[in-house]
Amino acid sequence: MGVGLRNKMFELGILKTRSFDIPVISVGNITVGGSGKTPHVEYLVNLLKDKTKVAVLSRGYKRLTKGYVLANEQSTVQDIGDEPFQMKRKFSDIYVAVDEKRCHGIDMLTSEEETKDVDVILLDDAFQHRYVKPGINILLVDYHRMIFQDKLLPAGRLREPADGKKRADIVIITKCPKDLRPMDYRVLTNQMGLLAYQSLYFTTLSYENLRPMFGGNERSLDSIEQDEHILLLTGIATPQQIANDLQPYCKNIQPLTFSDHHQFTDEDIDHINKTFDSMPSPKMIVTTEKDACRLEIMSGLSEEVRNNIFILPVHIEFMLDQEESFTNKILSYVQKNSRNSILVKGKDDNKPKDSHHSGDRPRTISFRDN
Repeated sequence: MGVGLRNKMFELGILKTRSFDIPVISVGNITVGGSGKTPHVEYLVNLLKDKTKVAVLSRGYKRLTKGYVLANEQSTVQDIGDEPFQMKRKFSDIYVAVDEKRCHGIDMLTSEEETKDVDVILLDDAFQHRYVKPGINILLVDYHRMIFQDKLLPAGRLREPADGKKRADIVIITKCPKDLRPMDYRVLTNQMGLLAYQSLYFTTLSYENLRPMFGGNERSLDSIEQDEHILLLTGIATPQQIANDLQPYCKNIQPLTFSDHHQFTDEDIDHINKTFDSMPSPKMIVTTEKDACRLEIMSGLSEEVRNNIFILPVHIEFMLDQEESFTNKILSYVQKNSRNSILVKGKDDNKPKDSHHSGDRPRTISFRDN
């Protein structure tokens, strides 16, 4: 009742939604727990960063600060949260900011002297933050926890009823098995029941080489021996997917699981040391990029752990040859709504020499408006 009343107040205009004169792309979900937001935001960053000045705006979950914070080289996990910290470290040439109030965060990014050259803002985990009206609203749905099979909290994992998906311009079913059959795609498409203005995509997770957390040589997944033992150390919402994906490379996987965004304590570090020490050799520890942000600042890890702990980077890949279609939608939206990007310069170069246009940025529009 509470969720329905809140949504109705936005629909009636009692609670106000703001549009902005800059491209704003929101990536989020309507379920509790991970659906792959960070790798999808990173995909968008990679797509746009060489053509536009990109900013990522997050609330900075579990950070120890309040209000608006713009990340810099000195920012810590405690300052901005683990996911923004991960993105800032990977993409040093973009703006990363955190603010519980997304409208205020956008105002700061577009007005502060240091960041006012921003061309496009990516909102991380903002599907329920309806005070902002993004130009493109991307909804992520976990293949292993489809929203039409789920229930509202506390009976299920939904933050709001599944029909909230109607606010999305793009829906992406994430973490799909790589061996999905054509019939599976058709069934999922029918079950999602999207409207005519909505586009449906499918993505799967792919992994890169294992990277040592404290220096050393990378290892490919193929280099893992079948008799090796892996301690899979995670503090994410859905670690089972990684365990399943590692099974073809190693059968001896021992999970050590903490809650999502878990803040490691001295007791946790001691437990990690003892667990790894008790495992037979050869052995290694595998953890995620997000967990590494919180682990590497902890003291007390044993020398054996430090020498054998590896980070498993992950990225997404589109299925059904959908990448070009998705890319065109995103770039077309940014091109039409930003005046500072290289994309727009290319568009303007193709105009007749005597054409004139206002210097003001055009308003943000959505695919639904189109």
